[in-house]
Amino acid sequence: QPFNPGNFLVHAVSNIICSIVFGNRFDYKDKKFLTLIDWIEENNKLQGSIQTQLYNFFPTVMEFLPGPHKQLIKNFEKVDKFTTDIITEHQKTLDPTCPRDFIDAFLNKMEQEKGNGHSEFTVETLSRTTLDLFLAGTGTTSTTLRFAILILHKYPEIV
Repeated sequence: QPFNPGNFLVHAVSNIICSIVFGNRFDYKDKKFLTLIDWIEENNKLQGSIQTQLYNFFPTVMEFLPGPHKQLIKNFEKVDKFTTDIITEHQKTLDPTCPRDFIDAFLNKMEQEKGNGHSEFTVETLSRTTLDLFLAGTGTTSTTLRFAILILHKYPEIV
């Protein structure tokens, strides 16, 4: 039977990244997790629109114009809130002697750099880095795996 492994790959890759960055994985039927994936996938589709591309060049002008770029911004803010909430929870439950994940390691480094006025280890940097790891890793890795499966299907003698 033919099947499309796209959703499975996105969910699997996202969960692996969640495990590394957030310290836990989600059930594949978890509503919160599925909603997060939906926001990310919708943004991937919206990035190709002309309005979104124009927003990258003329953000001030595009703020006043309607279009899909508005939804992209809303989705990004939702994903940002999701990661910020997890960071806040990590700050409350942090045990410096036993880091659980990337966020804990970053928070520990923030504490070490506390006296350094030029440190780049801030909550804002943590939030952006976490988003970068999650957003960039999910899309690129799942797409790469999808193409690898297609290539292996086309050339089964490789296996």
